[in-house]
Amino acid sequence: MSEMRNPKEKVSYRTFLWDVFLCSLGAYGGPEAHYGVFTDQMINKKHYITEEELVELIALTGILPGPSSTQTIVAIGHKMGGPKLALLTMLVWSVPVVILMIVLSFLSQILGAFSLSEEGFRYIGPMAVAFIVMAAYKIGRKVAKDSFTVTLLIFGAVATYLVREPYIYPAVLIFGGILSVLTSKEKDVWNRVKLSPPWKYLIAFSVFAAGALLLNVLFDNVLLDIFESFYRYGYLVIGGGQVVVPLMYSELVELKEYMTSQEFLTGFGLVQGLPGPMFSFSAYAGGMAARGGSALFQVMGGLLGAVGIFLPGLLLIFFVIPVWEKLKSIRGIKISLRGVTAVAGGLILTAAVLLMMKSGFTLDNFLVMGGTLLLLLWKKIPAPLIVLGVILLGFLT
Repeated sequence: MSEMRNPKEKVSYRTFLWDVFLCSLGAYGGPEAHYGVFTDQMINKKHYITEEELVELIALTGILPGPSSTQTIVAIGHKMGGPKLALLTMLVWSVPVVILMIVLSFLSQILGAFSLSEEGFRYIGPMAVAFIVMAAYKIGRKVAKDSFTVTLLIFGAVATYLVREPYIYPAVLIFGGILSVLTSKEKDVWNRVKLSPPWKYLIAFSVFAAGALLLNVLFDNVLLDIFESFYRYGYLVIGGGQVVVPLMYSELVELKEYMTSQEFLTGFGLVQGLPGPMFSFSAYAGGMAARGGSALFQVMGGLLGAVGIFLPGLLLIFFVIPVWEKLKSIRGIKISLRGVTAVAGGLILTAAVLLMMKSGFTLDNFLVMGGTLLLLLWKKIPAPLIVLGVILLGFLT
């Protein structure tokens, strides 16, 4: 049991933000791995919160739309110093990798300057598929514990494979949550509690959602479309970076054709080797979507992609954290999460199948995917070294 820091003890912003930065440097491999880093730095070493509080925050961010591990560390910042420290936490945690991903959106131009071919990145795709398969395996093992959740997982996979429209993703997630509540044998699941939340954050959340959608309809502008699209991804997806992949792929690659399948897979593969939040992939995708204009225009696309996808989750955590102690006593919220996460596992599984189809069912692709899976299961080689090895393999063969 971790000893809790005295809540009356004032926390130095500089000290806390340095600890956040250390977390960001070691945060590879998605939310599950990030939580291990948080436990080591924020609980075992600094005692900012207890283990029980971290588990509760993980449960909360699992329910809320947005980047779960980012919301968790922002919530810790909010608990230690209010909204101001929470915002600074968000910036320290995400900005370094976001900048790097915007730079990587210029990858084709950078390679051209050195007379290198993008063909060297051909194995990034099957490697990225392996990371997604691993995410599906971890989520599936965690949530598919009985015939009901297994059925929901299969339903999510089949539905999103057969229907390739953006609306299907939030629809099946919501359906899974509702069905979980309806089939629950618990009584009084929507027990009433008295809440006094800071409504200004929810109002801001709604204004951005409605305003971005309206402006995007009225004006044909790529930057507006990027912000609206990524803001929508941010509030429709529950479960973190891997869950948003199928939605982004369907819209950005198949419907709007902002980038090719290979370019999408290259960016998603590269982010696996970088520390920090998986949602930083949005900076790469936003930059790719804004190609064709000036370098500044492309940078703006990357920034709007990142701001768009992180903003909804940030506003929601600011809205919920002050009333979390009472909110978590509503049983219906916990019950619905069982169905939502089961369906999410199916979405990720379908994403892996679709992306492998795009990469091509060739022997070398299967070998790269299988080898990456074995290394991930072995857990002895860090993700950055796996990414680097796959890139070298592509350029040397």
